[in-house]
Amino acid sequence: MKRMKRILSVLLIAAVILSVCACGKEAQQDESTRVITDVFGREVTIPAKVESAAALGSAARLIVYAGGLEYIKGCTEMEMKGNPGMPFAYANREYFKNCTALASGGSGNNDYTEAIVELAPDVIFYQDSDTAAMEELQEKTGIPVIGVYGDAFNSHYLTDSIRLIGEVLGTSEHAEKVASAIEGWVKELDELTKDIPEEEKPTVYPGAVSWSGGHGFTGTYVGYAPLTAIHAVNLADTLTDARAGVEVSMEQIIEWDPDIIFLNPGNMELVNEDYRTNSAAIDSLRAVKEGRVYAQVNFNYYWCNMELAIVDAYYAGTIVYPEAFAGIDFAAKAEEVFNTMIGMDYLDVLEENGIGFGPITIGK
Repeated sequence: MKRMKRILSVLLIAAVILSVCACGKEAQQDESTRVITDVFGREVTIPAKVESAAALGSAARLIVYAGGLEYIKGCTEMEMKGNPGMPFAYANREYFKNCTALASGGSGNNDYTEAIVELAPDVIFYQDSDTAAMEELQEKTGIPVIGVYGDAFNSHYLTDSIRLIGEVLGTSEHAEKVASAIEGWVKELDELTKDIPEEEKPTVYPGAVSWSGGHGFTGTYVGYAPLTAIHAVNLADTLTDARAGVEVSMEQIIEWDPDIIFLNPGNMELVNEDYRTNSAAIDSLRAVKEGRVYAQVNFNYYWCNMELAIVDAYYAGTIVYPEAFAGIDFAAKAEEVFNTMIGMDYLDVLEENGIGFGPITIGK
């Protein structure tokens, strides 16, 4: 009987030890991971300390805004080109060209699953609204996929995404600075213009807008963000409530006869083609006759380049409401935005590449 008691005691002690060890192991495993909630409400388990990231769907732009460039080990081929029309990529072109290509990027994007698995980043940041695709990619690669989204510079999704990336990568101080600055600029643009009486506002036509490629004089945009941010009268908004690019007829533009015209300098070749066949019609417009045609730099280049859209809004404000923006030094404000978001002056880069701000003469 005594021998049996000793055996039971030993087994009991062994069970306790095993239980303690198991609990300790479980605690250790818990400490190695954490759960975050992405901007779509998806709970994602990620390493406690993230040291590398893949950027898909133009998420690299948001990671740069959040101060996490050095964490990016793989991106799309679009970032690797360093095009000046994508300021965040151009500013960091030397870094991006040494990253691993994980997707083609662009409108016909194709993710390179094998390359992603081989790179084995700690997390994948994916900019898109397709959460099913994120779940599928996570299942295929076994790598946590975090959804981020930058749909417009005055959207909470943008600032939520920047703050989330900062939380994941440990760059929250920088991310908060940028997110707060964006919110501050949106507020300033709103406060400068929200009380201007409708009857005192000139009518505006944004033309040569890019969406799914370049467009000429008759390509415009409903809900054009820089004009919406300053409460401008965008004539295209009379067409529909849906925010979208649309082609309008020359007859419609003549009927509108806008006070001010904004054109994308990057699409002037297309505009000038239109002018060669419709010069009389275009010359008949009041804004053209009075020399009130100005640049709006294209910000839709592989998703939205937020710094360009914000600077576009300030420039439009100085043209549409010169009195309200009398206290704004456009060049200084533009470089404030560029330096905060991408870390460099950028007006000269735009000018050198023929896509800068200023008056535009159609036909040249």
